[in-house]
Amino acid sequence: MNAVILAVLVMLILSLMRVNVVLALVIGAITGGLAGGLTVEETITSFSGGLGAGATIALSYGLLGAFAVAISKTGIPQLIVNAMLRIMNKDSNGGRKSLVKVLVILVLLLMAVFSQNLIPIHIAFIPLLVPPILQVLNMLRIDRRLIACVLAFGLTTPYIILPYGFGFIFQEIIATQMAAAGMPIDMADIPKAMALPVAGLLVGLLFAIFISYRKPRDYKDESMGIDLQDFEIKKRNIIFTVVALIGTLAIQIPTQSMIAGAVTGIVILYITGTLKRQEADGLVNEGMQMMAFIGFVMIAANGFAAVLQETGHILSLVENTSQILGDNRALAAFLMLLVGLVVTMGIGSSFATIPIIASIFVPLSVAFGFGPMATIALIGTSGALGDAGSPASDSTLGPTAGLNVDGQHNHIWDTCVPTFLHFNIPLLIFGWLTILFFG
Repeated sequence: MNAVILAVLVMLILSLMRVNVVLALVIGAITGGLAGGLTVEETITSFSGGLGAGATIALSYGLLGAFAVAISKTGIPQLIVNAMLRIMNKDSNGGRKSLVKVLVILVLLLMAVFSQNLIPIHIAFIPLLVPPILQVLNMLRIDRRLIACVLAFGLTTPYIILPYGFGFIFQEIIATQMAAAGMPIDMADIPKAMALPVAGLLVGLLFAIFISYRKPRDYKDESMGIDLQDFEIKKRNIIFTVVALIGTLAIQIPTQSMIAGAVTGIVILYITGTLKRQEADGLVNEGMQMMAFIGFVMIAANGFAAVLQETGHILSLVENTSQILGDNRALAAFLMLLVGLVVTMGIGSSFATIPIIASIFVPLSVAFGFGPMATIALIGTSGALGDAGSPASDSTLGPTAGLNVDGQHNHIWDTCVPTFLHFNIPLLIFGWLTILFFG
């Protein structure tokens, strides 16, 4: 069996069996390396060599967690929760609760969308905003799998279709890699080619909201590690918190560094006296603990990806697929999308997947007679496939980090499986139809 398929299957099966994702990634990488002809020593060397690429991301998320905890100490989350509680009021009629439910979903969706394009902070808002409103979600009996789908939709869809922020980076990678593979394109064509696949994601979101997770679900009111009653909400704290948020964005956007942005925000809160300096150790430790899971998974995922690339089986997977296809263009498009799904599920990053598959898919597209628009749809959809359902993707790790603060939200069964079913399957179908339409 192809080493890439075997490694991803082992990782996914172990994850579904509730084996820790980090351990599943390590075992999957070793399995793939050995199956790909690498020795144990070569596999470990490749895995270890790839870990460094995830260190920056891990540190970034750790500091973002510290910044989120710092924000939670200023009173901003309490204001949000209080506003929602005032609207809802436990003794009010069902109409008020329905209004709050709609507001919660809309606010989280908009924040996720803005985090990709308008204010490119990615998942940094999740540990800041989601944990404090869990008590509201519990009172409304909202199924957290629905919130995971809403957040995943907002974290993935905007960069696919909108050429701003992370969307510009994603689309620039597609254009650059396609040009390098011998098919130059106009970046303005990418949103046009990806419109129908995005419609598939929207269908999946609506299905999750109105059908799959419409019924109420009960959760225990457990401690979430953030006691919103331990401090007094002061107007000056709110003002300086807003200043810290602006400062974070002002540094992060031009430097493209989440580390620099998070440190800036924390320093502003300390300098202004919004937070006490003696709280530094406890605050950083609390934030690190909250985001440690994401950090370790991202580090392990980079080692996993390094082993897969070292085996050379990603190229052979595509070549073998093309030999089986013959002249069947419809089947060719579908199987190439499946290859993209497998690769992205294993690597966990759509951005990192594009350079791998573009150099292979462009020549194959030319051989099968697909035009530039169809090839854009093929590569863009292949890269995005798996992002919403991969256990190693920050589009799933982020929602889990916020929703599992009280230990009642499983990463695999409550985030990865729901997002895979509602987004990857529609994206696969609509992406395939798009390729055939432009083909």
